[in-house]
Amino acid sequence: MYDNKRLAKLLLPLVIEQLLIVLVGMADVLMVATLGEAAVSGVSLVDAINNLILQVLFAMTAGGTVICAQFIGKKDNRKAANVGGQLFFITVVSMVIISILLLVGNHAILSLIFGQVEENVMDNAVIYMALTAVSFPFLAIYHSSAAVFRAMGNTKISMYMSLLMNILNISGNAFCIFGLKMGVMGVGIPTAISRMVAAIIILLLLQSKKNPLRITGLSDLRPNRALLKSVLAIGIPNSVESALFQFGKLILQSLVSTLGTPSIAAFAVASNLVTYLYLPGNALGAGMLTIVGQCYGAGEYKQAKYYAKKLIIINYMMVAILSAILIAGRSFFVSCYQLTGLSASLATGLVLSHSVAMILWPLAFLLPYYYRAINRAAFTMVVAIVTMWLFRVGLAWIFIRIFHKNVLWIWYAMFVDWVFRVIIYIAAFRPGDRGRSSVSSPEKP
Repeated sequence: MYDNKRLAKLLLPLVIEQLLIVLVGMADVLMVATLGEAAVSGVSLVDAINNLILQVLFAMTAGGTVICAQFIGKKDNRKAANVGGQLFFITVVSMVIISILLLVGNHAILSLIFGQVEENVMDNAVIYMALTAVSFPFLAIYHSSAAVFRAMGNTKISMYMSLLMNILNISGNAFCIFGLKMGVMGVGIPTAISRMVAAIIILLLLQSKKNPLRITGLSDLRPNRALLKSVLAIGIPNSVESALFQFGKLILQSLVSTLGTPSIAAFAVASNLVTYLYLPGNALGAGMLTIVGQCYGAGEYKQAKYYAKKLIIINYMMVAILSAILIAGRSFFVSCYQLTGLSASLATGLVLSHSVAMILWPLAFLLPYYYRAINRAAFTMVVAIVTMWLFRVGLAWIFIRIFHKNVLWIWYAMFVDWVFRVIIYIAAFRPGDRGRSSVSSPEKP
């Protein structure tokens, strides 16, 4: 179903889009770094919460992508478009509720999760949380639209929109921080505006009559119990997995916050740098949902498994190159964030250990996309929750609270989590697995 040319056409824009997403995150941190370690720490604390919310949103839209792709594989574009409408309904309503909660209770939420951080760190965090919360409903529109485009195999649109967001965000940051001297507000305001603009434009593009799938009116947004159930059968396990996964990371961030500002700053910088290592896997994962989903919907189960293996091999080649670059230049890259002394030393050690451990990542985190695309999202949810809380969170708590280790040991616990994921996912990758159908069974066996 996919020759190399068609694969490249689908996957290359996804890789570029992921690169652009990370670039805007790095640009934010680099510009905030000029405001001091308190600003860097405040933004990183909020981003830990924001990432939890955004991962839930991504998980829900992934469910929509899978079901849309399966209906496209069955040549039923009308049903696929109806699924898109249900996706808009559930994501926008959810993000509006979350935004209101964050705007009303930002200080209380930050205090509950992170406790007594330094006052200037908390002040910056409160400002940044309020500004980013405003943009969440628009992100729901954006990512739901992008999910429908990806299900159609059109990945260029979201790539162009990501480029637009980067241009607006980075130029806005530079103007507000260096020109208007707005501090952390100078990072939050451009982020919110860029997301709003991108959401409006991509929604308008989705209405084009050239698209085989498009939201034609409010009738598509009316809740449809059967279609919602199909989307949520994948979206809910994905969301629960992502939410608990990110909540576990919040607990780890809370552990980091007890180690002092140097550790918080080092962890924030290292976390930002290593996101480049995830770029290929995140892009290929989004592509796998479309590719495997369409193959599965068409009844081509062997092809679904074949393309999953092929994408994992591609991921390993990309990870090898990126990890080598990051290991060789780790001191230089850390120095770009203007960290000094203990902060710089810790950040360098974190980057090195993480780059080496990436040999586990493709099997631990890309392979699960295959299971989601064949409607086994509940399986990946259980695996992720157990390994996350038993190893990553449990071991990290023991290392920090009982043995009083430094921040590097939080990632050592994470690597143990990865090992067990790899073992379980490989063991479950058995021949002839057809998953569980969320759409009508195709005629072809």
